[in-house]
Amino acid sequence: MALTTLDPNTALIVVDLQKGIAGYPFVHPVGKVVEATRALLDAFRRHGLPVVLVNVAGRAPGRTEEGPRAGVSFAAGWTDFLPELDQQPNDILVTKRTWGALAGTDLEARLKALLVTQVVVTGVATSGGVEATARQAYEQGFNVTLALDAMTDTRPEAHDYSIRNVFPRLGETGTSRAIIDLLPRRIA
Repeated sequence: MALTTLDPNTALIVVDLQKGIAGYPFVHPVGKVVEATRALLDAFRRHGLPVVLVNVAGRAPGRTEEGPRAGVSFAAGWTDFLPELDQQPNDILVTKRTWGALAGTDLEARLKALLVTQVVVTGVATSGGVEATARQAYEQGFNVTLALDAMTDTRPEAHDYSIRNVFPRLGETGTSRAIIDLLPRRIA
């Protein structure tokens, strides 16, 4: 669905833009994703809107053939947010151990306490953390917007599938510039 509007209480959720993941072989250069995300961060902060920075520090305990059942051991600094995000004291920080940022965390309650009704989601990976967070937000009643130029994936087919087939069913999509342009015109 094309981008039309933003709610007055919209939060930005940035998924997994952290040091341990930044070097993965992404479809689109992570630098461009960080650049688009940084523009959104600056705009949300300028408008006094909530910013959520999410990192991943483990795996859910369910069975997977791709790794140990008990989780993953991370090297020092792996979970640190990229410095380009310019983490601020008022940012909401969430560490997740599942694909999405709302399952197993207090993020939903924190956003609802701030009367947030809409979220804009960015980050990596498009078909993983971004899609799972968008799905969970949608299921919890948030209006969802996805900044397409502020996300990427390691697999082109997964990235394209999420953008073409999943995201239009969850909410609106647009560029970071289009989202920034809508911020001053949020409606009740």
